[in-house]
Amino acid sequence: MSPMARTAPVPAATDPAIIRNFCIIAHIDHGKSTLADRMLQYTGVVKSRDMKAQYLDRMDIERERGITIKSQAVRMPWERDGVSYALNMIDTPGHVDFTYEVSRSLAACEGAVLLVDAAQGIEAQTLANLYLAMENNLTIIPVLNKIDLPAAQPEKYAAELANLIGGNPEDVLRVSGKTGAGVEDLLDKIVHDLPAPVGDPNAPARAMIFDSVYDTYRGVVTYVRVVDGKLNPRERIQMMSTRATHELLEIGVSSPEPTPSKGLGVGEVGYLITGVKDVRQSKVGDTVTNLAKPASQSLPGYADAKPMVFSGLYPLDGADYPVLRDALEKLMLNDAALVYEPETSAALGFGFRVGFLGLLHLEITRERLEREYNLALISTAPNVEYEVTLEDKKIVQVTNPSEYPTGKVAEVREPMVSATILAPNEFVGAIMELCQGRRGVLGGMDYLSEDRVEIRYRLPLAEIVFDFFDILKSKTRGYGSLDWKADGEQAADLVKVDIMLQGEQVDAFSAITHRDKAYAYGVMMTGKLRELIPRQQFEVPIQAAIGSRIIARESIRAIRKDVLAKCYGGDITRKRKLLEKQKEGKKRMKMVGTVEVPQEAFIAALTTDESKDKAKKK
Repeated sequence: MSPMARTAPVPAATDPAIIRNFCIIAHIDHGKSTLADRMLQYTGVVKSRDMKAQYLDRMDIERERGITIKSQAVRMPWERDGVSYALNMIDTPGHVDFTYEVSRSLAACEGAVLLVDAAQGIEAQTLANLYLAMENNLTIIPVLNKIDLPAAQPEKYAAELANLIGGNPEDVLRVSGKTGAGVEDLLDKIVHDLPAPVGDPNAPARAMIFDSVYDTYRGVVTYVRVVDGKLNPRERIQMMSTRATHELLEIGVSSPEPTPSKGLGVGEVGYLITGVKDVRQSKVGDTVTNLAKPASQSLPGYADAKPMVFSGLYPLDGADYPVLRDALEKLMLNDAALVYEPETSAALGFGFRVGFLGLLHLEITRERLEREYNLALISTAPNVEYEVTLEDKKIVQVTNPSEYPTGKVAEVREPMVSATILAPNEFVGAIMELCQGRRGVLGGMDYLSEDRVEIRYRLPLAEIVFDFFDILKSKTRGYGSLDWKADGEQAADLVKVDIMLQGEQVDAFSAITHRDKAYAYGVMMTGKLRELIPRQQFEVPIQAAIGSRIIARESIRAIRKDVLAKCYGGDITRKRKLLEKQKEGKKRMKMVGTVEVPQEAFIAALTTDESKDKAKKK
């Protein structure tokens, strides 16, 4: 059967019985976007001549890196037994940092296609997304992708998947997103197995906002899933949490380009345009209702995403501060997990303290700001949020070393995470060694099959946020995968390490670290700065200190003019007199001289080795 044989025009779905809402969930790089491409092609929504790889990944960064960052909703038609169905598909990201996007997509669906690479098997994020889907009571369709690969082991991994979710290995569908094999069977199974959405068409309208994006020309575009009632164009709507009212200028579905419709009924997924330019008026998780006949109770929203990693973002040129502020505000709509607040640094000027879900989130956000808004930025070393209790029982939340209190500290609590690592069993020793070196506590270990093991550890977030994943990948030869989620707090022996130049503290280089690692940080940072700061006319001491105790020191030697150059022989007392005079001058200069740290030194000291390598490649 040719792929185009069973496509139909996109039905103007008003009957919930012909609607199927589902999302595709998987570990990063297991082929979600490629499978979505084939579905778009087989349902005839995208013509072959318009088709391109990763069709739904609209951002340049997504296409370059081959990863999905934003969830994308699209409606597709599919005919089965003479009935034309409307399938609403949401393609979700696979990286742990974007789990929040996945959780929002799951709330808009009745079912999930759980995709596993037939050459790699179940990985950590596969499990995490599966548990998320189960918490949302979704119908799970297990699918093995990439069966066309020579390294594929469909029998082995089908048994693993069936064992995980319960069922028979024969029930696991085998597809290839690349060649299109099995995609039609998958679409049939989605229509057959997934339940139709349930809601009251006569009740006051209630629609859940699961995503919103900012369009330069049209303002805020809000993506909703209608639960009860109906939304019609040109009627007035109300946001239930903010009580803001707007007129619906356009309402429609993505198919995959925006297609205006005559309204959205129970179970439908679509978009609303109200012409609003203020990004804060369309909050993800809010409920939309009719103003004339409002609903009395809003839908249960999403838990707000809790930022895990904090980093300062500063414009290289201070005049770009207002541009950065506007850019962050617009980006916050596209990315509901982003939080920020203004801060100033003596060394770096005006900027923002921004909260991220992880390092990849930080990297992507910074890259988007630089590309989309033409900004040049410095980001400070990432920190996590600590809770510091002083001796007078006062509690201070610290997201930045400069906020660390100077009084006597009774206790410091740091955020913890429960991490799940999946890897071949030959690497168990190396993984345990790595986790124990990062102050981890073993939570348990399970064998998914005779050669794959799941290890659970409780670790401090600060220990895994920087280079843990890279080291894990190298220790497991690329086979290890990591997933983590927040798991409370724990008291720890943490100290603030200050870096001082000629006795003056430089706030941008300070860090909060475990006492055992404080000395290593002090030695590393003083050594780095000695190389980066240019020599002055006088000697400059660089010190690392915990409180008033110096733990490391380097000196930048003074530039000395050769005052004896003009003395060709003669009396030694004349030479001594010139040297003494120079010594006095140096001493006086040291008392009044200040050390200017050049911008390049800040950038080099605060840049990680990984981003340096990236800059070199460019």
